[in-house]
Amino acid sequence: MLEVHGLSKRFPGVQALDRVDFDVDAGEVVGLIGENGAGKSTLIKVLAGVHRADEGQVLLNGEPVGIHTPQDSFSLGISVIFQELNLVGNLSVAENIFLGRELRSPGVLRSFLDFGRTTQRAQQLMQQAGLNCDPRLAVEELSLSHKQMVEVAKALSINSKIIIMDEPTSTLTGQETELLFQIIERLKSSGVAVVFVSHKLDEVFRICDRLHVLRDGRHVGALQTARTSRDELIRLMVGRDLGTLFVKQEAQISDTVLEVRDLGSPKGIEHVSFDLHRGEILGFAGLVGSGRTEVMRALFGIDKRTSGEILIDGRPVSIHSPSDAIAHGIGFVPEDRQVQGLVLGMDVRQNVTLASLQAVSERGFLIDAREQGVTGSFIEKLSIRTPSQEQIVVNLSGGNQQKVVVSKWLATNPRILILDEPTRGIDVGAKKEIHRLMSQLACQNVAIIMISSELSEILAMSDRIVVMHEGRKKGELDRAQASQEKIMEIALRQTDQGVA
Repeated sequence: MLEVHGLSKRFPGVQALDRVDFDVDAGEVVGLIGENGAGKSTLIKVLAGVHRADEGQVLLNGEPVGIHTPQDSFSLGISVIFQELNLVGNLSVAENIFLGRELRSPGVLRSFLDFGRTTQRAQQLMQQAGLNCDPRLAVEELSLSHKQMVEVAKALSINSKIIIMDEPTSTLTGQETELLFQIIERLKSSGVAVVFVSHKLDEVFRICDRLHVLRDGRHVGALQTARTSRDELIRLMVGRDLGTLFVKQEAQISDTVLEVRDLGSPKGIEHVSFDLHRGEILGFAGLVGSGRTEVMRALFGIDKRTSGEILIDGRPVSIHSPSDAIAHGIGFVPEDRQVQGLVLGMDVRQNVTLASLQAVSERGFLIDAREQGVTGSFIEKLSIRTPSQEQIVVNLSGGNQQKVVVSKWLATNPRILILDEPTRGIDVGAKKEIHRLMSQLACQNVAIIMISSELSEILAMSDRIVVMHEGRKKGELDRAQASQEKIMEIALRQTDQGVA
């Protein structure tokens, strides 16, 4: 159905695509695979009409087509669900689903929107997408996972011939992912072509019929999924063997650095208590919406606390704002890097030093040499792929954006580092680098709290695991005790049972 031949795209200082070939047939699910920075997002944006290719050809059903604007892509039946969701927060779910294609009243009233029909049709599409909420609810009130399902409902509303899904499961629970896969299977059986972009290789092998692999802007392989091994795919993606994905060194866990007692917040957190030791990685597990992030927001001073006490080195501390938390040696890498972690219009250097300006300034003036030195050290240490320190962050790949956020907080020299979904939406190579960095920090006596929805990551990297459910701590597991089954059993309990 869709063919791409010799597609190239260059940005200042970067050859994003270099003579790339790609194809997907009707009724087929094709995986577009590669590390962050491999060119996947650029290819998607060319097909979506966001970027215009410098050279190459796109064919639909054997006929050359021109895609110069998003409207061109839409008119050709191509729908894209981007990883960074494209929704208007203050509009309702129904209004977002039909944005730009509003349903009008019949007859002489056709200049007016038909809210009744819009709501009814949106409800039907939401049911297909597995979204159970009032279609009149403002999108900004929804969780990330529910926003993702709104995007799926929007794509279903268009009756697209080709649907491109960029990291569609990155914010979904296991149950929501299963529902999405059922939707994909129905689309496939109805003749829709699906392009599936994901760094979760288990999902790729489960849902995709074929795979196209990009590396450094070039097409390096077209594979039949059933005839491909995980190791072969990783070698093509990164150009080398990665070995063990989870790099966990045994750190010396020592005295208690943080104690949280009876924490509560208006975001539904009640009576949460835990402690954290130097050199320890404390995992926070639970279903999406269990309150893991809300606990950390209250701890870091983003959200107001309604109850509880925080002690550092055995002494009560007052944390009412992020600046208080930073002053006490706490860093926080948030879940949503683009909204909460970065200033997208600023360059790499400005973002890296944003939380540590005092260290790179003197008498209120920034010292360029200090800024460049700090930024350069983190670009090297975290292998950030950027043409220069002056590259605007929005132009970096997702994995490199994540490394910039991590660098920003490491530049504050934190004693306690909170990592909320640190590897969400990044490739296997970048994941390994983040895991290696976490282990190194733990060995340097940094105390780490890690929130992750990937149970394999929680089990591999955590020394202890706190399990949350509906704003409460439901249990705690030592590394030796923990298993996926035990975590899920605790996460679904209706009563508190202390240590598991």
